[in-house]
Amino acid sequence: MAANTKIDAIDWLRKQLEEAPDPLRSSLGRVVQMIMDADVDEACTAGWGEQTDDRTNYRNGYRHRPWDTRVGTIDLAIPKLREGTYYPGWLLEPRRRAERALTGVIVESYVQGVSTRKVEELVQSLGVSHLSKSQVSRLAKGLDEEVRAFRERPLEGRWRYLWLDALFFKCREAGRIVNVAGLVAVGVNGDGRREVVGLDVVTGEDGAGWLAFLRGLKARGLKGVELVISDAHPGLRDAIAAVLRGASWQRCRTHFMRNLLVRVPKAAQSLVATFVRSIFTQPDAESVHAQRTRIVEQLMPRFPEAAKMLADADEILTFTSFPKEHWKQIWSNNPQERLNREIRRRSDVVGIFPNRPAVIRLVGAVLAEINDDWAVVRRYLTLDNPAKEEVKQLDALPSKHPAKKAA
Repeated sequence: MAANTKIDAIDWLRKQLEEAPDPLRSSLGRVVQMIMDADVDEACTAGWGEQTDDRTNYRNGYRHRPWDTRVGTIDLAIPKLREGTYYPGWLLEPRRRAERALTGVIVESYVQGVSTRKVEELVQSLGVSHLSKSQVSRLAKGLDEEVRAFRERPLEGRWRYLWLDALFFKCREAGRIVNVAGLVAVGVNGDGRREVVGLDVVTGEDGAGWLAFLRGLKARGLKGVELVISDAHPGLRDAIAAVLRGASWQRCRTHFMRNLLVRVPKAAQSLVATFVRSIFTQPDAESVHAQRTRIVEQLMPRFPEAAKMLADADEILTFTSFPKEHWKQIWSNNPQERLNREIRRRSDVVGIFPNRPAVIRLVGAVLAEINDDWAVVRRYLTLDNPAKEEVKQLDALPSKHPAKKAA
């Protein structure tokens, strides 16, 4: 060796450590390989290369298969047999190839709205060499049974209020990208707590879709609905009248305001919005209707089209027929809008869903999670006992024997 040649021992050692395989991963691979070899020896009743009269089978090479674990991806050399097959079910049984901890990470990330690319990066950071989009989707299908049970559960008791709304998602169908409508229903149960009572995905937000959706809710036990709150979706009112007979309809005041303001010049929209909002600040039902009349009269000279729309919109004041303490919750679809924003936050990262079941899987899992949260928070509404309401109504009736006037 030349005299001027020097070797940096530290750099050499660091390079050897970096290039060396993970000792834990290597040890686990060797142990598993030994167990599989022992299994095959028992199946053949003879060891590898051993010649005995009792031998019943022979080895026939190996087939390689990646095994995803918490310490990384291990290349398994699974022994092959000349007759029959050998499969290490104790190791690669269904839903165990990617260990339960790893599956939990992927499914939870999927529900939380993490994109497939980011999920793959996350899994690679755990040491798994590759995870395709199809593998992520297969693992996420473990949610299907949970979502199905949530969507098909019986609806018990009476549901006084029902909020309905629709969201649109991009989905692949027959080689094309189409928009599908996700119909969501939220109700208030007998304890005054909110529950997500329905979810379905239909081709379009039309009367047929809403009709089938509401019939499905009724078949599961939905009853006692007194008021339905929603936007003015085409066909929705007819579906409500056909299925939920006797229920009133409250048009969302927020959506109505948006539709009203487009009939007003932009410079005057703030003023008109202030006028209309004053209708909903009145202390009682009589004052609400009287204020609406006054606002219509004030708007008519300058904005006749908006004034006529407000005068004809009796459905935005349906809430006045219900208890005053419930007005803020039932005069608009804002509670549903907040729910929709949470769904959008989780689903926007997906972009285009591969099919309708994928939409139901993700949105259903999100709604089930939110529904569980609602079950442990305080009641959304305080509903009076029917017996107490009957007493109040009797007390409000005029007496049949009024007191005699003093002489």
